[in-house]
Amino acid sequence: KLARIISDLSNQGKEVILVTSGAIGVGVDKLKLSERPKTIREKQAVAAVGQCELMHMYSKFFSEYGHIVAQILLTRDIMGDEKCRKNVVNTFETLLEKGIVPIVNENDSVSTVELKVGQKDTFSENDTLSAIVSKLIEADLLIILSDIDGFYDSDPRKNPDSRMLSVIDKITPEIEDCAEGAGTKRGTGGMVTKLSAAKIATGAGVDVVLTNGSHPEAILDILSGEQV
Repeated sequence: KLARIISDLSNQGKEVILVTSGAIGVGVDKLKLSERPKTIREKQAVAAVGQCELMHMYSKFFSEYGHIVAQILLTRDIMGDEKCRKNVVNTFETLLEKGIVPIVNENDSVSTVELKVGQKDTFSENDTLSAIVSKLIEADLLIILSDIDGFYDSDPRKNPDSRMLSVIDKITPEIEDCAEGAGTKRGTGGMVTKLSAAKIATGAGVDVVLTNGSHPEAILDILSGEQV
């Protein structure tokens, strides 16, 4: 579904970049491992296998709608190197000009930042990566896909009385308190990291929307200005 939605948007002339994750998870499945790797060395090797499979899947899905994808793997070093940043931006712009869909992931096979549990740095997970990319390319909008419908004042899976905050004009300490404990089931990015990513993006003038990734068609509603 996501490939179809993004393809439709590209056909409308909109420039879309997809930031993904899942290289290690896909690698675990491809190698038929009974559990996720625990050491950084093992994680990087499994990620190398998984990234190939992940891009094969994306290429297959997008080709069904007549679109070509490109892989861009980034590490945190890009933020400290102006020449490197410029080169990456030029690559994004050229791909988008040619109607190619850039697919971005953390380069798990060489980067240890995301793989080290508890270590905080620029790309601590892919929510942050998406915010950094949106800042780099001066995007109009960042849509973060989650496993819940939006930002709530408490975890809706634990509190039936939780309330979704449709619009957040400013990320205050009170809003940050709401994010504590509200996580996602897969990956390393919980609600706290999503809020942190939103701060990076909005600080660069990029609007942010959090929505449920299980219903990618909501992206069309968001771009139409509808409440989701």
